[in-house]
Parts: sequence; C-alpha cells; structure tokens
Amino acid sequence: MNDNRLISILIPCYNEQASIPCLYAELCKTLSTINGYDYEIMFVNDGSTDATLNVIKDLHRQDTRVTYVSLSRNFGKENAMMAGFDNIKGDCVIILDADLQDPPTLIPDMLNYWEQGYHDVYARRSDRGKESWLRYWLTMRFYRILSHSAPFETLPNVGDFRLLDRRCIDALRQMRERDRYTKGMYCWIGFRKKELLFDRGDRYDGESKMSLPSLFNLALEGLTSFTTTPLRFASVLGLIIAMFAFLLLLFYLSKAILFGDIVRGFPTLVCIVLFLGGMQLLSIGILGEYIGHIFNETKQRPPYIIEESGAQQENHK
Repeated sequence: MNDNRLISILIPCYNEQASIPCLYAELCKTLSTINGYDYEIMFVNDGSTDATLNVIKDLHRQDTRVTYVSLSRNFGKENAMMAGFDNIKGDCVIILDADLQDPPTLIPDMLNYWEQGYHDVYARRSDRGKESWLRYWLTMRFYRILSHSAPFETLPNVGDFRLLDRRCIDALRQMRERDRYTKGMYCWIGFRKKELLFDRGDRYDGESKMSLPSLFNLALEGLTSFTTTPLRFASVLGLIIAMFAFLLLLFYLSKAILFGDIVRGFPTLVCIVLFLGGMQLLSIGILGEYIGHIFNETKQRPPYIIEESGAQQENHK
C-alpha cells in the first residue's frame, strides 16, 4: 500500500503550445529530486485556439501522472483555476503559470514549509521580469489602493504562484461567485501563510495574454469584489461637493444682499455644471459595477463548462 501524500500541480494554460513541453521537462527534472510524494500534473486548457490541447494529450499518453481538463471556450484564468480546484485530488496544490515565469525549482522549498505546518506558501516577486514601466506603475498603484481599502491584509506583488493546503482548496471551492479575483480570495480565507521571494523570469514564448484593458478589468473585479470603498468614495465626494455648493450659495447671497452685487460668471457656472455632471456619471458608473456583479450572480450560470477531461490512471513518484 502506498502511503505517500499526493501533490497536485495545477497549470492553467491558454495558447501555450510552445511553452508546455519545456515546462513539463523542467517539472520532471525538479520532481525527480523530491522523494516521498506522489504527483498529479493537471493542465486546464482554457479554450486554446492553437495546438495546446494536443500537446497536453500527448503528455497524458506518455505519463500517467499528467491529467487535463479542457474547457468548452475561454472562460478566463480565474475560472480555469476554479475548474482545477474542483478536479484535483491532491493533499495540496501548487499553482504554476505555463509560460515558465514561475520557476519549478521553488517547489522543494514550498513543500518543506508545507511540512512545517504552513497552509499557504506564496511566492512574492522581488523582480517582475520584462515589463513596461506603465504596466508596472499601474500594477503598483492598484496594489496600494487595494491594500488601503480592503478590510483584510492583502499581499502586494504576489500572484497565483503558490502552494495551497487541502484546507485552503476546500475553502476556495466553497466560494462560487462568477466574478472572481482569486488573489484576493487567497488573502480572505486566511490560514497560516509563508512567503518565498523569487525573481520572475521572462516568458518562454510569445507575449502575455493579459493586455492593459484585461488588467484594468481584473483590477475592477478586485476592488468591487472585496470592498465597498468605491461606493463610499462616491458618497463622500457627493457630500463634499454639496457642502461646497451650499457655502458658495451663501457667499453669493450675502454679497448680493450686503453690497448689491449682480451675480455674474456664466463660464464659471458652466464649468460647475459640467463638473457636477461628471461626478454624477462617475458615481452612477461605480454603482453600475456593483449592480453588474449582482446581475451576474442572479443568473446562476456555471463559471465554466468542461468539454473533455483526462483522468489520472495511476500515481507515480
């Protein structure tokens, strides 16, 4: 009877046909140095349009540790990871990107901390690799805003590269919302956490699938999923503008009564009206984001649909 604990390695992928063979080779090289565990390597094909699924199937035929779940279309990385959480069998899971920016060589250190009793061993980037200054600046601003507005501790400059104990996996599986920001969920569920620093490398092939508009949408998901601060911001801004307008009204009324001044300033009036209209539209937009989340949740659609999957046949060290 094999009493080794099972380690699941979860790899969401979208159009990564060139990267997967190299990632698999690096994984095998690392796993061969670690004894005492069984492994499953689960690829989640997120509706790739290239030969990614065929490459995964070839690996599945060669190595019974390799399993896969193929989604019926591109549902996004967040939902692809949810599909992985729902289907892995391990006592813990290690999440890796398919582009080799997350080095598999950190896996032994993650397992070592896991054996010491940590439930979430996350990798913090000390170097973000090749990245435009605009993308870096916007990312850092988002982390700062989220850390000041979220009602729990957030982890800036930390992605999905981490080890999660089965208790964390089970907790994440209970969170079935459709608009997901998994990086915030890792922090929200709590448990004992341990940090590992690493230098993030450059992509093995191609360019990042996350464009600036996609990152902006993800940032909105993060802010509106875990905090009502934007709503409060709109309320406070409205109160400040209303108080300012009231004081300005008293000022002009006093001038007219005491000094007989004629109220002038048509351009100023136009600017104020346009400013107030812009603030109203901004507030409606913020409110609309939250209503949109409510609308998506009430439809109760599944967050992903599996087209096919390859089950694990046998565990190997």
